[in-house]
Amino acid sequence: MLSISNLSYFIGGRPLYENANLHIKPKDKIGLVGQNGTGKSTLLKIINGDFQPSSGEVQKAKDCTIGFLNQDLLSYQSDDSILNVALAAFKETLELQEEIDVILKKMETDYSDEIINRLAFLQERFEANEGYTIKAKAEEVLEGIGFKSADLNKPLRTFSGGWRMRVMLAKLLLEKPSLLMLDEPTNHLDLPSIEWVENYMKNYEGAVIVVSHDQTFLDNCISSTVEVASNSLTLYSGNYSYYKEEKVERMEIQQNAFENQQQMIKQTEKFIERFRAKATKSNQVQSRIKALDRLDRVHEVVSDEVSVNFKFKFSKQSGRDVITLDNISKAYGDNVILKNATARIERGDKIALIGANGKGKSTLLRIIDGSEKNVPGRSEGYNVVKSFFAQHQLEALTLDNEIIQEMAQAGSAKSEMELRGVLGCFLFTNEEVFKKIKVLSGGEKSRVALAKTLISESNFLLLDEPTNHLDFQSVNILIQALQQYEGTFVTVSHDRHFIRGVANKIWYIENHEIKEYLGTYAEYEAWRERQVEVPVVAAPKAVKKEQQKPKVQVNNPEVQQAKKELRKLEEELDRVEKEVEKLEEKKLGLERKMADPELYSREEEAQEIQENYQGLQAALVGSNEQWELLVDKISNLQEVIS
Repeated sequence: MLSISNLSYFIGGRPLYENANLHIKPKDKIGLVGQNGTGKSTLLKIINGDFQPSSGEVQKAKDCTIGFLNQDLLSYQSDDSILNVALAAFKETLELQEEIDVILKKMETDYSDEIINRLAFLQERFEANEGYTIKAKAEEVLEGIGFKSADLNKPLRTFSGGWRMRVMLAKLLLEKPSLLMLDEPTNHLDLPSIEWVENYMKNYEGAVIVVSHDQTFLDNCISSTVEVASNSLTLYSGNYSYYKEEKVERMEIQQNAFENQQQMIKQTEKFIERFRAKATKSNQVQSRIKALDRLDRVHEVVSDEVSVNFKFKFSKQSGRDVITLDNISKAYGDNVILKNATARIERGDKIALIGANGKGKSTLLRIIDGSEKNVPGRSEGYNVVKSFFAQHQLEALTLDNEIIQEMAQAGSAKSEMELRGVLGCFLFTNEEVFKKIKVLSGGEKSRVALAKTLISESNFLLLDEPTNHLDFQSVNILIQALQQYEGTFVTVSHDRHFIRGVANKIWYIENHEIKEYLGTYAEYEAWRERQVEVPVVAAPKAVKKEQQKPKVQVNNPEVQQAKKELRKLEEELDRVEKEVEKLEEKKLGLERKMADPELYSREEEAQEIQENYQGLQAALVGSNEQWELLVDKISNLQEVIS
């Protein structure tokens, strides 16, 4: 369908591509991956014809149509409703409708055979184009990517850039081009919309090339991966997870080949050096010199994987209760966000706040922070030191500062050497730390702002969309840093790979209440799938007051017995909670020891610690199961008492 042959493209003498090749077949679902600056978006623009290659060619079939979603569309404006903008995807069908309307108007005075035949022809084509369903299709796609029914007739210009980008995505999906090219399509989508697009892409009839830093999205959408690296395009026949595994294997093979070749080169050079002056060996020496000159050199593998050892320091540890929200309510006019909502954040909680845009996630984050005014019911625990990361903090960076200066202003009192170490973790090395903030890309600014947040010695972090603008490598660095963080944090994110890596609790807003799932995101997803599978049981019909069961009286013996049992169970629950706390503290201590590389030089000690760690994990599982059982019993008794 489309072929890229011997493509070369230079920017100011620097090659982005040299003799690169790629063949795209119908129904291919390709993920384009690579580090920032390697030319992923540039390749899409070359395919689209926006840029011309320095050499080589891009050939496409005559019937191949291309649809391209890129970040330039953020600036697109129109006074048309978003529904009409999306309907523009059906240009031919809309033109047929206009001509049909004109003919129907003419038929008020003209009943000639010519007019009637023309109308019949147009209506036949209109029906063949499924013209009667285009509005329903457009509404389905727009609502699928997050618009409410009430929004569909609002002008496009009244929406923010991110929402306008969604409209352009909807239009492209409705056009169904032969090749759909998407540049960071998930940047402006919430989690439900991302999942909807994933399902749509799985069944898309054409070919797709997508550039995305959302690893889960790629895993769920693509069937092959093309890596942009070393000025070339390398195809991997699988999704992103397959690519990562296969790349490790290829790198091992390449490294072995490099080491073998280096050994051969050394032996050859030794031979040349030893016999260079010996006349009887001159032919052999010359032969080996020519062989080295002709040798196709294998490059040493340079891994782009970064292992982070991030040392956090707290000036003080927070109390057990970090933030308590008791019957809080928040509304903007008629838009109710929260109503009598209750929640508690405890020390060590790693909470991911998820859900669709417009549900109030960022508002809740500000309420937790205390920066949202006039919200009674919030209380802060002992020794809580907060730090809030949000996208607006990228604009708060001092543009004329060097990176190292900006970091020094974070108030951590770290030395320049310590700051360089932190910046090294966030991919700023050597002289890069002296770059001015004003010359940094969005992703680089994001890394600086995150690094400032993490060195602030806060024991409670609030992170609003921290993975925005970050590439794969930077997201993985952030995950590693937060996994080593011993404090408490709440993060709002739509990046499922990130959430899976850091969260031990999931929060979401439903019916104006804060709902909590005690577990990882992977466990939450499995639980949610089970909820969907369970058939909905019809609610019982309302009972008249005289038919309602009378409330149980306080002096009822059954209630008295239940209260006694409840007190015992609550005491037992308190004991189990303390036991879990102790086990978790011991586990944390062992994890610190296991993180020390020197431990593994002492084999017996390392084995003993690992055995103890496994025993603690088993004990924790048992204690947590006991805790869940007690909570269920207490809940049942409370129903009896009430």
